Amino acid sequence: MIEHFPVLIIAVGLLGAFFTPIIGLIRKELCSPWASLITLLQFLISIFLLYQVLAAGNISYWLGGWQPPWGIEYAIDILNAFVLVLVAGVCFSVSIYAKKSLGFEVPGKELPLYTLYILLSTGMLGIVVTGDIFNLYVFLEIGSLAAYALIAVGDRQSLMASFNYMIMGTISASFILLGIGYLYVMTGTLNMADLSERLPELYGRPVILVALALLVVGLSIKTALFPLHTWLPDAYTHAPSAVSAMLAGTFTKVGIYALIRVMFTVISPEYVIETVPVMNILSWVAAAGIVAGSVLAIAQYDIKRMLAYSSVSQIGYIILGVSMANKLAMTGGILHILSHSLMKVGLFMVAGAIIYRTGIRNIYQLKGMGKKMPFTMAAFVIGALSMIGIPPTIGFASKFYLAWGALEAENWVFVAVILLSSLLTAVYFWRIFENVYFGVHEHEEIKKDEVPLSMLLPILIFAAITLLLGLFASLPIGVIEHWVTGVLP
Repeated sequence: MIEHFPVLIIAVGLLGAFFTPIIGLIRKELCSPWASLITLLQFLISIFLLYQVLAAGNISYWLGGWQPPWGIEYAIDILNAFVLVLVAGVCFSVSIYAKKSLGFEVPGKELPLYTLYILLSTGMLGIVVTGDIFNLYVFLEIGSLAAYALIAVGDRQSLMASFNYMIMGTISASFILLGIGYLYVMTGTLNMADLSERLPELYGRPVILVALALLVVGLSIKTALFPLHTWLPDAYTHAPSAVSAMLAGTFTKVGIYALIRVMFTVISPEYVIETVPVMNILSWVAAAGIVAGSVLAIAQYDIKRMLAYSSVSQIGYIILGVSMANKLAMTGGILHILSHSLMKVGLFMVAGAIIYRTGIRNIYQLKGMGKKMPFTMAAFVIGALSMIGIPPTIGFASKFYLAWGALEAENWVFVAVILLSSLLTAVYFWRIFENVYFGVHEHEEIKKDEVPLSMLLPILIFAAITLLLGLFASLPIGVIEHWVTGVLP
């Protein structure tokens, strides 16, 4: 069975989603532990796959025994094994947190929500594990459709937020499918490894340039890269808090993974760096997004909306590191996928905990919350400090590598952008610190009132991991550098 783990990580999820409604009909309360069990199995399989890749090299699994490029291949190297562990770990953790959170925010809708939750998790894992570019599109649509539905069950404005996201997602999917179609017409194959071998002799053809442009724009919409981010603030703000946490920690990161995979595996790094200035364009767009996202976050009063615009800025960091395309910056960009996922999941969980306990969303109404929810707000401070880039958090490590990469490239503008954005990040988080710890509450006596342990424990775990990985950043950096060294010239 071990040799079939690459396909089992998907099969477990699809079967789990299929049986969720049946389990819910037997007893609705079993849906939450069932979703946790399925995502736990996926997490354990992903850990084994990462271990296997590090110990024995890349994994190639042929579905149905059909040899690629005729059959669909699941190809796992260090990069997607790393992303698999991250995505599956976040999905499992949020599934534990979601039981109380979803029960409070969207009571009575648990049965369809957990089915969609497992489908979203499985769709994202499928995007990461597949070695077939059309299969990537299929899983992207599975995940997207589940995300639209999950967002739509939030507050009163969630339906419009979901509709806007669906419109943008449909445009994105159309671009991606057209780009894949052009590549298939020119090469006759959909296997990523096979495409990488056949495309170099066609790089002079305009159709390849069109396909590249379609794929880059389509995936940039999925990743919410500025200025194609317009769907994200409303989606994250109005979705249930557990859904916001999961999407912020995983879905945009999977889109970034797909963009990296297309740019540096399917299409050669030399083509996107030297022949066509794709990386140069993306780097300036990302730099603009870093500053714009931070400025827009400062203007927000709703804590979830502030975190949503913060995500736009942080996505810019990742794309900036990837698009600078030197080894230090690329390492920093991929490390920031990890750090931002950990930070933002924890922060959205805290926002959900505050809503669960008090119903407050306005950051200026959080006075005295440091005494009322001391452990929850301490976790928030750790996540926020990591977002700013204060040592010894994981956020400092990733930003340090990004700045170091910009210095190596002698691009002083990007160094200034990273420093400026860190200061702006400190500004919008300081408002919360000030109200939580130094604001005078309207009531004299504030009683300690933390959220249930099933919500508090994941929050504290993410805060602890943010600190531990900052102290032992060499562990993920070593894994990432191994892949980067083999890809960049």
